[in-house]
This record gives sequence, C-alpha cells and structure tokens, in this order.
Amino acid sequence: MALVELRGVTKVYRKGDQTITPLDGVDLDIEKSDFLSLMGASGTGKSTFLNLIAGIDRPDSGSVKVAGSEIAGLSRTRLAHWRARNIGYIFQTHNLMPVLTAYENVELPLLLLPFSRAERRKRVEIALGAVGLLDRIGHYPRQLSGGEEQRVGIARAIVADPAVVVADEPTGSLDADTSVQILGLLGRLNEQLGTTLLMVTHDSDAAAIAKRRLRLDHGHLIEEEPAKVSVQYREPA
Repeated sequence: MALVELRGVTKVYRKGDQTITPLDGVDLDIEKSDFLSLMGASGTGKSTFLNLIAGIDRPDSGSVKVAGSEIAGLSRTRLAHWRARNIGYIFQTHNLMPVLTAYENVELPLLLLPFSRAERRKRVEIALGAVGLLDRIGHYPRQLSGGEEQRVGIARAIVADPAVVVADEPTGSLDADTSVQILGLLGRLNEQLGTTLLMVTHDSDAAAIAKRRLRLDHGHLIEEEPAKVSVQYREPA
C-alpha cells in the first residue's frame, strides 16, 4: 500500500457562471521516502492539490488516503489531530510567529501532540540540528536572515516526524544562492532521513532535484522523466 493514494480526485470551483476544475479524476500513488515536484501554470490548482493531501481542503469526489487514513471522512477535530501527526507544511513566506524564538516556532506543532516537555525539547533540538540552526535556537525571526527563517520553517515541518512534508513554493521568496541551499537541504532530508516530500514549484531547476516530476495541466497529472540533477546542501557563509 502506498503512503499516499489518490483515486478519482476531482475538485470544482464556481466563479459566477464559470466552472473551474483544477483537478479532474486524478489518480496518484506516493511511496514512503519519495520526493515529488509539481509544476504547472499559475492558477492550475497546484496549491489546491497540496491542500487536499494535507487535509486542509476536501475533494468534491474521489478518495484521498494518507498513511492509511481516508481523510475526507474525518471530522474537523479528528482531522486537526491527524494533520498535526502526519503532515508537515513548508510555506513560501515562512509563516513564523514573530514573537516566538526559533525554538518556540519549531515546538508549536508538538503542542498538539502527547509529548512531554523533555521529549519536545529533544525533537526541537534534533530538527534544528538537521537544518544547521542549533546556534540560532533562541533567536527571533527578526534576528534571522531569510534563508535562516525558511530553515526554521523546514525544522517546524519535520519536528513531529510526519508521514508527508508538503512544500508550497519553498524557494519562491529567496535569492538564487539561498534557494540552492534550501533545495539541497530538502534533498538531504529525503536522502538521509527518508523524509517523504511533495514540493510545488514554478522553477524547472528546482523541480529537477526531485525523484519524480509531475505537471498539472487542465486538471490532469502528467508524470515527466526526471532530470539527472544533483543539488548539494551547503551552509551559508
């Protein structure tokens, strides 16, 4: 059984008299430790696709099963607890709480889970260590560079050891050098820690680092041949 299974997933939006179908009968399997990139023109439904897998949105028809759970049928309360345990989300604009330190921002998802304070600290330190930011543990977002903020966001996404990490344009607001660092970090998390990743991007070079490349076109998923590209993680100077 695949870690993520989509069967016949359709999502429809209505805007006045117009019907928009960003997803039309989509089928997809994602295996554990897979790394997929998803491209497509603006407005084609890439973020909708991520949100369906993350349980933030619900399909109009079809089945979305993640880590053995059919999430479309979960109540709002059960879905919130399921999401806290199974989904890590990396945002384009970090979405860090400015009044919280790096440690406190990364700890936030764990507050919804039954971990002791000692276990939370251990997990936060492991996550920040994985992104090379243990020395910034007490810093606030305003004291961090854009790349460091995004790395804190990645640590927050992986801290609960979720089944799947979804990333929505994770390098969209970063300069070229910092983007390479972030993409290399995602590749390292996948290769060394076995993190399952689904990344939306508009950048073909970014998409090329994934093991599998998907394109969303008129509501349908098209799988493309992966490029042979290696992006190495490097610490900022």
